[in-house]
Amino acid sequence: MRIFADSACDLPKSYFEKNPVTLIPLRVHIGETEYLDVMTIDSTQVYEQIRQGQQPKTSQASPEQFLKLFEEMAQSGEEGLYIAFSSELSGTHNTAVMIRDQVKEEFPNLKLTIIDSKCASLGYGLLVKEAVRLQQLGEPIERIVEIISFKATHMEHLFTVEDLDYMARGGRVTKTSAIIGGLLNIKPLLHVENGKLVPIEKLRGRKKVLKRILEIMEERGERLHEQTIAISHGDDEAFALEMKAMIEDTFHPKQIEIHIIGSVIGAHVGPGTLGVYFSNQLPS
Repeated sequence: MRIFADSACDLPKSYFEKNPVTLIPLRVHIGETEYLDVMTIDSTQVYEQIRQGQQPKTSQASPEQFLKLFEEMAQSGEEGLYIAFSSELSGTHNTAVMIRDQVKEEFPNLKLTIIDSKCASLGYGLLVKEAVRLQQLGEPIERIVEIISFKATHMEHLFTVEDLDYMARGGRVTKTSAIIGGLLNIKPLLHVENGKLVPIEKLRGRKKVLKRILEIMEERGERLHEQTIAISHGDDEAFALEMKAMIEDTFHPKQIEIHIIGSVIGAHVGPGTLGVYFSNQLPS
């Protein structure tokens, strides 16, 4: 079985080099230049451009990429599983479904399952890693799809951004909100609901945000001590490590993973962003 994942899962390049996952890069545009996320641009370059006042643009994976991969798989007779970035945040999932259906007209025996994860960043990345783990245990594709679909439904994402101005540049919030938020040191707390990024509340200062994240984890998380919890950051590892220490002291999870937010998501949320990912229900 072949596993596909796109670059919005925010797993590092080294992960794809060491594990049997085919990376589908989304695209980043800076000025007149187009880059392939993870493959031809590093996210730290994107954050540096944003700090200098640039506003990188992003676009979904191309139909040509999917066509080439899916035709190769159909000709090989392999089964495939593509866990996709939330369809509410990118058109990549819908393009993949369209191309799969097109390829099936020529290759009716194509066996490719596409899951709309409704997740982003390491919330999505944790699903990809679990699929690989299950495959290596020898689980059949039907069981892997069942488990990943369950975990996707129960994946919590908690986000805060350092500077609302970055989101205003990308049209995610109004410029007026960004100005007021900056003056008052307002830090929005957001989560993912049905695949969309939705504001929960606004707090003043980083310390209050971190404390509130812990409270929400306590409210929503199930058996956090048994979980692998992920933290992603917008080129601010110190902030992520501060959050990690607080989570370790409070919940003593099995493992905590930290990675930088990739170029595509980072282009929209900006430097200083922090995301925390965990499950609100574990499989029985």
